[in-house]
Amino acid sequence: MECDKCGSDAVMHAGYSGAHLCEEHFRASVEKRVRRRIRRDSLVPRDASPDDPERWVLGLSGGKDSVVLAQILDETFGRDPRIEILALTIHEGIEGYRDESVEACVELAETLDLRHELVSYEDEFDVRMDDVVEDDPEGMAPCAYCGVFRRDLLETYAEEFDADILLTGHNLDDEAQTALMNVFEGDVEQMAKHFDASLGPFDERTESPHFVPRAKPLRDIPEKEVALYAHLRDLPAHITECPHASEAFRGEIQELLLKLEEDHPGTRHSIISGYEEIASMAADRYRGESTAEMRECERCGSKTTREVCRKCRLLESLEAV
Repeated sequence: MECDKCGSDAVMHAGYSGAHLCEEHFRASVEKRVRRRIRRDSLVPRDASPDDPERWVLGLSGGKDSVVLAQILDETFGRDPRIEILALTIHEGIEGYRDESVEACVELAETLDLRHELVSYEDEFDVRMDDVVEDDPEGMAPCAYCGVFRRDLLETYAEEFDADILLTGHNLDDEAQTALMNVFEGDVEQMAKHFDASLGPFDERTESPHFVPRAKPLRDIPEKEVALYAHLRDLPAHITECPHASEAFRGEIQELLLKLEEDHPGTRHSIISGYEEIASMAADRYRGESTAEMRECERCGSKTTREVCRKCRLLESLEAV
């Protein structure tokens, strides 16, 4: 196959667009889409200045998505005095798996001269995910525990570092899966929360005063293209699935989407396009309605709607084992 742009050997074929691209034009295509998403979501406010720069905290796991996002952000804003980027890595306590990905994070941060902070479940909560999986006092999937702990640390440290935005490396496949899960569960209110928390453009959201807003600049890029980009650029990404990964429902949705995309190229893009519009309308519908009052957890001070937050309740269960 030849590249549609220059006639060189193509390295990829995008079934959803029909495009054949060589390495150079494929890389340029990915970078263009990420930068377009940054513009469309209004991540850089008009009043940002070197005197009052925006601080972005990037959740850097060492996997392909966050590594690719870090690389593109650095090349786009690394010399922009209006933007400060700080990478935050969380070590869950998964022997072998996370140790190797942390090494990838350290290597990338040094290469990019990026400020890099590392926190761990063990230091913060006195637990390791390997032990949590073994004890499992709540009878839940490992991802259910890990998701609560990870979100808590991302939010806590984003606030501690005075972040304006918390960036994550969710790609098109991730977002299409989440969209379908919300649709299949009939959770319209969750769609509204999704829009305001991390999906909608910043100038269309109603931001929560309790949490640092999130953004996902990779959400137009299919997962396989993210992996190919990381490979072609020889980035230090740790491309291995977590040994404890076991989100059954999401796994079923993932298989369904892969089959649909194979039979009907462009399905993921169509799902996200329609879902964003529905989520926007849902956000308009639910804004202003009474919601549970946010308070500080009486044990750790995290924001919660209950006296004790979900994280602390899980830690209490683990301590009782």
